[in-house]
Amino acid sequence: MDKYELIYSRLEKLIPDLTELRPGDARKSTSPGFMDLNLDVLSKDAEEMRIALAHNYISEGDVIADPDMEIRVYLLPGWKRAEALTFQDSFGYREVYHEENGQALVNVRAKGELNGFLKQWLKNALDQGHRLAPSPG
Repeated sequence: MDKYELIYSRLEKLIPDLTELRPGDARKSTSPGFMDLNLDVLSKDAEEMRIALAHNYISEGDVIADPDMEIRVYLLPGWKRAEALTFQDSFGYREVYHEENGQALVNVRAKGELNGFLKQWLKNALDQGHRLAPSPG
């Protein structure tokens, strides 16, 4: 299993109805002793879905997301993979894909580092007891 399949597998454990999510869906997981984990579905089409995951905390009355990641979940049959697209925390913002002068570019270093972080972050969230299941009823 490569890291993109492992990320997808961990997302499925964290979000049991992952492929049924719709744009605009939002959920929160609380686990005693740990920061809340928040999910927002940003977009979805036949091939992919984009979600945001964030740990949120309150500082001086403001909600601060740290970290906050945008993740692409592939929805192609038989191709269970997901990857990090962006990462933001109190120290800055990074993105894997961007355009420059009309040309699509990949930041290879950011791609490796952000996906490595995402893989570990999802493991930690699961180990902490987080689950972003649908609300009952």
